[in-house]
Amino acid sequence: MADARNTLDEGERLSEDALRARQLERLRASLRHAYAGVPFYREAFDKAGVHPDDCRELGDLARFPFTGKADLRAHYPYGIFAVPRERVRRIHASSGTTGRPTVVGYTDADLSLWADLVARSIRAAGGRPGDTVHVAYGYGLFTGGLGAHYGAERLGCTVIPASGGMTSRQVQLIQDLEPRVIMVTPSYMLTLLDEFERQGVDPRATSLRVGIFGAEPWTERMRQEIEQRFAIDAVDVYGLSEVIGPGVAQECVETKDGLHIWEDHFYPEVVDPITGEVLPDGEEGELVFTSLTKEAMPVVRYRTRDLTRLLPGTARVFRRMAKVTGRSDDMVILRGVNLFPTQIEEIVLRTPAVAPHFQLRLTREGRLDALTIRAEARRDAAPADRDTAARAIAAAVKDGIGVSAAVEIVDPESLERSVGKIRRIVDLRPRE
Repeated sequence: MADARNTLDEGERLSEDALRARQLERLRASLRHAYAGVPFYREAFDKAGVHPDDCRELGDLARFPFTGKADLRAHYPYGIFAVPRERVRRIHASSGTTGRPTVVGYTDADLSLWADLVARSIRAAGGRPGDTVHVAYGYGLFTGGLGAHYGAERLGCTVIPASGGMTSRQVQLIQDLEPRVIMVTPSYMLTLLDEFERQGVDPRATSLRVGIFGAEPWTERMRQEIEQRFAIDAVDVYGLSEVIGPGVAQECVETKDGLHIWEDHFYPEVVDPITGEVLPDGEEGELVFTSLTKEAMPVVRYRTRDLTRLLPGTARVFRRMAKVTGRSDDMVILRGVNLFPTQIEEIVLRTPAVAPHFQLRLTREGRLDALTIRAEARRDAAPADRDTAARAIAAAVKDGIGVSAAVEIVDPESLERSVGKIRRIVDLRPRE
C-alpha cells in the first residue's frame, strides 16, 4: 500500500520518545482512575504495598499486581466498573464456555475509542474509506461483530452485517454485494472457501481482496492456504473482550510480520507464565495488558494467557507481538510432553483429503491420558483417502511432537462450532 504512511493518524506518527512519554502520562492517570473507582484495585494495590503515585517510569508497572479472569468473575457482574452504572452505554461479555462470563462495560468515550482503533486496524490491513466490508464475526455479547461493525463505519466503509452461520447465504451475499474486505475467524473463512467450491464458484474470482482474521490462533500455513485459495491479503487482528475487544493490535498489510500493538492505548508486557517475571522483548511468554485510556473498566496487568513475543516496530513505531502460538491454559501435557493445538494445526493443514478443522479429545485409559484427534474430511475425500490421512496425521504427531494419538477423520461440518470457532480441546478426563 504505497499511500499507507500518508493516512496515519496522529498517534501513529509519534516518535518513540513521544510515545513513551504519552504512555507514562496515560498509565499514571489510568492507575489513579482504577484505584479511585474500583474497590478491587484499591485493595489489591494496598495489599501489594503500591500506590498509583509510585509509578514514576514505565518499568515501575512491574510492582503492581496482576489481574486474572478469575478476579473479573469473582466481582461479577459490575464489580470492576470504575464509573457509575448510568454512564455505561453498552455491556459485552466473554464467550467462555465454563463458569460465569466476564462482563465488560463501555462509556460513550470507550465506544468512540473502540471504533477509532478498529478503524485504524482496518486501514492498517489495507481497507480504505468507501470499501464494502463483510462482517462474519458473531454479533451479540461477543465483541467481534459489533466491534468490527462500528470500526468499519468509523473508517467510512459500507458494512454488510452478515454475522455467523448460514454459510451458503453468505457465499451468495459475497457474490452479489461484492465486498472488498471480509472480517471473520480464520476457521470460518475456510468453511466459506469450502462452500464456494461446493457451489462450483471460483473463490479467487470474487471481489474480496483483504481478509482480517482473528478471535483464535492461526498459523502461517493457514495464511498461505487462505491467500492461495482466495487470492487475497490475509492479515491478523488481535483483541479480547476484557481489554476492549478486537482492535488491540493489527498486522499491517505492507509487512505481514506480526501485529502492531496500539501502544498509545494499551501497554503490553510479556511475563513468565509461572513466575510472573517480566521478560525482555524477544522472549516468549504470556502476554499482559494494562489499559491506558479506558473509562468504564480499566484493567491493570491483565493476564491474557496468550503466548507470544514482543518485537520492535516495523511498519509503525509501535512494538509488534508475534503470532500467538497458543494459550498457557490450552497447553496439553500428555505423558510428559507439552502440546499446543497450533502444532496439530500445522500437521492437519499439510495432510491431503483433510479440511483444516480439527478437535483434540482427551480421555484417560487406566492410569494414562490418551489423545484422540478428530479432523474433518474434505467433501471430495474417498474412504480410502480418509484412512490414508488418519495414518499420516498419527505418524506426523508421533514423529514431530513425540506422542501417540488416535486419529478419527469425521464428516465435513460435523465438529461442534461456536461463534464461528471450533472448540479445539474437549477434556473428558475425570476430575481429580
